[in-house]
Amino acid sequence: MKVLLIDDHPLILSALKTVIESLGEHVRVSAADSCRMARETLRQDMSYDLVLLDLQLGDADGFDLLGELRTKYPALPVVMVSASDRTSDVIRAIDMGAMGFVPKRASNETLLDALQQVLSGGVYVPPMSMGADFQPTLTHSSALRQVHHAAQNSDFQSVPNLRDLGLTTRQTDVLHLLLKGQPNKLIARELGLSVETIKDHVAAVLRALGVSSRTQAVIAVSQMLQRQAAAVSPNAR
Repeated sequence: MKVLLIDDHPLILSALKTVIESLGEHVRVSAADSCRMARETLRQDMSYDLVLLDLQLGDADGFDLLGELRTKYPALPVVMVSASDRTSDVIRAIDMGAMGFVPKRASNETLLDALQQVLSGGVYVPPMSMGADFQPTLTHSSALRQVHHAAQNSDFQSVPNLRDLGLTTRQTDVLHLLLKGQPNKLIARELGLSVETIKDHVAAVLRALGVSSRTQAVIAVSQMLQRQAAAVSPNAR
């Protein structure tokens, strides 16, 4: 596996390189300390499996480079690694196509867990409060109401267990592809359905999650899965 680190701080690059190389001997890590160097590295070698990108670079804004990478290399997963953990930055990164957002204050274990999740096809976001515009919709299910109540009284926004959402098999397929960032046209092509039908399924998925956008859905499911994983982990508190 080949990983490209893009950060203009030598100490951060060195620390990230050490942590990522701990994944195994099969991991090869390269570093770029500027946007210019990152562009040149990818131009010469497009076989990278993952990019870790700092939000603030000396010669460019990380969001600008993220947009460029998503356009030129749409199949290349990009994870933002930033000193910022503002909700607005996380949402913007995921909305622009990042597959993860890891604050630099996170532990090495958290970083590795995040990378494993992304490499497995998932999306990682840090625990955060999404505010009043991100409250899961109450349904007629008492189980969902209990989960919603627990989330409101904790410091970690959560949504119902996937099994409790009541999605059909086809809606679950749509959710899986939606989490990969695929637009409706590609989802329709892969599932052999019309775009209009996919729009209806996406709307149903958003309603089930109690969110109003695809980005919120990605973040909601990511945090839900993290919450569930923590609940079954032997090290969970």
